[in-house]
Amino acid sequence: MGNLESDEDSLWSRSLGGDGEAFGVLYDRHRDRAFRHAYRLAGNHHDAEDIMAAAFLELWRRRANVRVVEGSILPWLLVTTTNMARNNGRAAARYRKLLDSLPRTEESSLPLEADFFADQQESLDKDFSQALGTLNTTDLHLVSLVVFEDYPPHCRSSRFEHDSRRGQDTHAPGEATDESRTLRQ
Repeated sequence: MGNLESDEDSLWSRSLGGDGEAFGVLYDRHRDRAFRHAYRLAGNHHDAEDIMAAAFLELWRRRANVRVVEGSILPWLLVTTTNMARNNGRAAARYRKLLDSLPRTEESSLPLEADFFADQQESLDKDFSQALGTLNTTDLHLVSLVVFEDYPPHCRSSRFEHDSRRGQDTHAPGEATDESRTLRQ
């Protein structure tokens, strides 16, 4: 155990100097423990991941002020994870309170609205699927990056020009150009 502690001391000293790789090793070493602690406090996987990420971000951001206990950053990290979970719980309570305070009208019928939107969504899904089926490989990748992956639109043309220069375009050079230009504009 002494070797592990001295190794952690060394990694933490390097992290204090801004060494991201040393911090990455510490992250790998403690992420599971921090996640389990966050999961116990939050009760769901999604919130636990957010809480753990916020705790590690805070560890990096405040690394000069972190109190190392018995040669380990884990106690500080677990306390910070607890505080992040409390903040997350308070934010969720405020959000629920806000939603509960919004006025409701008697005329709105949630089941009817839900059915209407479900029918509309099914129709849109079918139309969208058919439209995607008409695209060539390059345009399909473009739509996928911009719409589904939130790839920044201003970067999309240079990405595809780079890909096509590398020979990744499966169509003839002039085949996708007009459609790609239309989507890029």
